[in-house]
Amino acid sequence: MEQKEKKLKVATIYREYRERFKLNLLTGEKTLESLIINAEVSRPGLILAGFSKRFAWDRTQVMGETEVVYMQSLKRPELKKFLDRMCGFEIPCIFVTKGLKPPPVLLEVAERHGRPVLGTSLGTQEFTRRFSTFLETHFAPHEYLHGSLADVYGVGLLYTGPSGIGKSECVLDLVERGHRLVCDDVVHIIREGDETLVGIANDKVGHHMEIRGLGIIDVFRLFGIRAVRKRKRIEVVVELVHWDDRADIDRTGLSDNTTEILAVELPLVRVPLVPGKNITVISEVIATNHLLKLKGYNSAQEFNRRLLEQMQPVDYIDEVSE
Repeated sequence: MEQKEKKLKVATIYREYRERFKLNLLTGEKTLESLIINAEVSRPGLILAGFSKRFAWDRTQVMGETEVVYMQSLKRPELKKFLDRMCGFEIPCIFVTKGLKPPPVLLEVAERHGRPVLGTSLGTQEFTRRFSTFLETHFAPHEYLHGSLADVYGVGLLYTGPSGIGKSECVLDLVERGHRLVCDDVVHIIREGDETLVGIANDKVGHHMEIRGLGIIDVFRLFGIRAVRKRKRIEVVVELVHWDDRADIDRTGLSDNTTEILAVELPLVRVPLVPGKNITVISEVIATNHLLKLKGYNSAQEFNRRLLEQMQPVDYIDEVSE
């Protein structure tokens, strides 16, 4: 598993995501070398009143209208003392929302301590939501996996298996039948939260596919915008394997096979391949069957239950007519 670097320069955010977060720099460019080391976002709170115990100094600090109005209500010497205490910690960055103009003393103290202050025209809640999501994605555990990812009836199917077994051809056939390609060959997987895995298309590969004997094709150009998507939650892993009479392949569906990716368990379906087998239709059934299971219906278990009921001995009672 490859982990992303657990640091992010404020300079990177300002230069590459300035438009996304509507940012403007309020301190000097030298302060942009500061590093963000985790995904947490915090409001400064009581530190502005001089109470520094349990201050979350390692988090990005967001100041809204409440903080700005409060700072404006304080006399300069008192405010300077509190800000010196706050900026004495190695806080990564301060954002001032709603396009508000912070007190000049904040910028002076922050500049002296080397703490970047950036303004944003976004509202406090909106900025916090967007920026928190951005940081969570950046710092999330991730992995690059050889395979293909498709959206089939809204279910994210991740195809794995040895090279050349037909993963790309299967997904191409699904696209032709109206389903959607997320990515082929290299799947960038990110864990969001504790139990959610999301597959993201590689920016360099895009929605290109390599079909052996044909070469590189552009699915977006061939099939249009409806045939592709940028990201999709991974819900089922479909492992394509070569046929082997000795292989232990589940034939009833009663056992719940799973596999683990980034410490998240996912349903696993192994599909043995033989010439003429229609993997595309099987894929559609896998997706539909998964949706049924989410609704509480398991076809294999229901069949097994009915079979057991029919195998139970029946007690016959002779009715004697008088």
